[in-house]
Amino acid sequence: MPELRQNLATREWVIIANERARRPNAYAEASDRILTHERPEHDAHCPFCMGNEELDLEVCRYPEGGPGWDTRVVRNKYPALAEDGTLVRNFNGVERYITGVGYHEVLVEHTLHNTTLALMTDEEIRSVVEMYLRRGREISADPRVEQMVFFKNHGERAGASLVHPHSQIIGLPIVPGNIRHRIEEARRFFDDTGQCVFCTMLADEISRGERMIALNDHFAAFVLYASSSPFHIWILPRDHHASFMYTDQDALTHLAPLLRDVLFRLYTHLNDPDFNLILRSTPTKEPENGYFHWYLAIVPRLSRSAGFELGSGMWINPSIPEDCAAFLRGDEIAP
Repeated sequence: MPELRQNLATREWVIIANERARRPNAYAEASDRILTHERPEHDAHCPFCMGNEELDLEVCRYPEGGPGWDTRVVRNKYPALAEDGTLVRNFNGVERYITGVGYHEVLVEHTLHNTTLALMTDEEIRSVVEMYLRRGREISADPRVEQMVFFKNHGERAGASLVHPHSQIIGLPIVPGNIRHRIEEARRFFDDTGQCVFCTMLADEISRGERMIALNDHFAAFVLYASSSPFHIWILPRDHHASFMYTDQDALTHLAPLLRDVLFRLYTHLNDPDFNLILRSTPTKEPENGYFHWYLAIVPRLSRSAGFELGSGMWINPSIPEDCAAFLRGDEIAP
């Protein structure tokens, strides 16, 4: 019997299509696909490879002050938003718009052309998330910015136009409706129960264990009970913080190995799948609170949306979340 499951945090429903569910190993890509580590280490035509740096676009690099670098941030050559300009709101009947001011940056994660977070060392991943935090704090200080968005597109189906490992950082002059919806649902749960819905979900997942993938003293990773797609994973800090901007250096030290562990499991079990990684946090001008909880979402691009999803706003997941988690843990799955 298929199940309709609801995500406790977002109150969104998904259909877990048991009757059409594929075994987790069926989502591994064909063996003739070129994996990330099989690509050349350097591409003479790649703008992110060492030696091709466009220094007029550079914002910062780590380490600073030398010709070499481990990670660097550059302004997007074709930005969605303009850094210079005044924030102006215009309302004229149904015509409403805001001047498109903000930030659109690219974080080049590594010098090698043929690597990805799953293949990096813990220290290299920590440098990446530290740069998220550094740029997030600096951009948030701009009074025009209302919301930070951090994301990574890995692979063509995830929207990546360049294969060199990179993430994007965007500072928006508004809070998008999708983010506002999640915050309002979290606030509603807190008003009803006096608890953070994310802390509640986390405690339950750790207690049950059947959807857990990785766990340490500071972070936990699990496949969502109401996954909208196969292998949809959340990584939550075990200490409550609404904003990623309040994360301390010790926490990042523990985030790096767990993030690498989860992504390496996906890389090896599913043959380097295309995926999106999104960091969700509170708006820049909203203080720490008891109801929201920042987290990382990892969404492998293993299924496609169609008319039903567009018409209903619901997703059909042709996999069983518990089986996906067991597969990544290396557990035996019953036939």
